[in-house]
Amino acid sequence: MEFKIVFEKDDDGVYIVTVPSLPGCISQGNTKKEALENIKEAIELHMESLVKDGVPLIRKQEIETIAVNL
Repeated sequence: MEFKIVFEKDDDGVYIVTVPSLPGCISQGNTKKEALENIKEAIELHMESLVKDGVPLIRKQEIETIAVNL
Protein backbone atom coordinates (compact mmCIF):
# COMPACT_ATOMS: atom_id res chain seq x y z
CA MET A 1 0.00 0.00 0.00
CA GLU A 2 1.05 3.55 -0.60
CA PHE A 3 0.35 6.40 1.83
CA LYS A 4 0.89 10.12 1.62
CA ILE A 5 2.66 11.40 4.70
CA VAL A 6 3.29 14.88 6.06
CA PHE A 7 6.62 15.90 7.60
CA GLU A 8 6.84 18.86 9.97
CA LYS A 9 9.93 20.00 11.84
CA ASP A 10 9.25 21.24 15.36
CA ASP A 11 11.10 23.97 17.27
CA ASP A 12 13.53 21.39 18.70
CA GLY A 13 14.45 20.10 15.22
CA VAL A 14 12.49 16.85 15.58
CA TYR A 15 10.55 15.65 12.53
CA ILE A 16 6.88 14.92 13.22
CA VAL A 17 5.17 12.68 10.65
CA THR A 18 1.44 12.15 10.18
CA VAL A 19 -0.65 10.08 7.77
CA PRO A 20 -3.77 12.04 6.71
CA SER A 21 -5.59 8.91 5.50
CA LEU A 22 -5.02 7.23 8.89
CA PRO A 23 -6.21 9.72 11.53
CA GLY A 24 -4.27 9.31 14.74
CA CYS A 25 -1.27 7.68 13.03
CA ILE A 26 1.70 9.81 14.03
CA SER A 27 5.40 9.31 14.69
CA GLN A 28 8.62 11.27 14.92
CA GLY A 29 12.37 11.08 14.49
CA ASN A 30 15.52 13.12 14.95
CA THR A 31 16.19 12.91 11.19
CA LYS A 32 13.89 12.60 8.19
CA LYS A 33 15.25 9.09 7.59
CA GLU A 34 14.54 8.04 11.18
CA ALA A 35 11.07 9.63 11.06
CA LEU A 36 10.30 7.77 7.82
CA GLU A 37 11.31 4.42 9.31
CA ASN A 38 9.29 5.14 12.45
CA ILE A 39 6.14 6.10 10.53
CA LYS A 40 6.36 2.88 8.49
CA GLU A 41 6.25 0.91 11.73
CA ALA A 42 3.47 3.15 13.09
CA ILE A 43 1.39 2.56 9.94
CA GLU A 44 1.73 -1.21 10.28
CA LEU A 45 0.75 -1.14 13.96
CA HIS A 46 -2.09 1.29 13.32
CA MET A 47 -3.52 -0.90 10.54
CA GLU A 48 -3.22 -4.04 12.69
CA SER A 49 -5.22 -2.27 15.38
CA LEU A 50 -7.90 -1.20 12.89
CA VAL A 51 -8.25 -4.77 11.58
CA LYS A 52 -8.49 -6.12 15.12
CA ASP A 53 -11.25 -3.59 15.92
CA GLY A 54 -13.09 -4.21 12.61
CA VAL A 55 -12.59 -0.64 11.39
CA PRO A 56 -12.21 0.02 7.63
CA LEU A 57 -8.52 0.36 6.78
CA ILE A 58 -8.50 3.39 4.53
CA ARG A 59 -10.50 6.57 4.66
CA LYS A 60 -10.08 8.33 1.32
CA GLN A 61 -9.31 12.01 1.64
CA GLU A 62 -8.58 14.65 -0.92
CA ILE A 63 -5.67 16.68 0.41
CA GLU A 64 -4.58 20.08 -0.80
CA THR A 65 -1.34 21.56 0.48
CA ILE A 66 -0.96 25.33 0.48
CA ALA A 67 1.86 27.35 1.98
CA VAL A 68 0.66 30.37 3.94
CA ASN A 69 3.11 33.22 4.57
CA LEU A 70 2.40 35.58 7.45
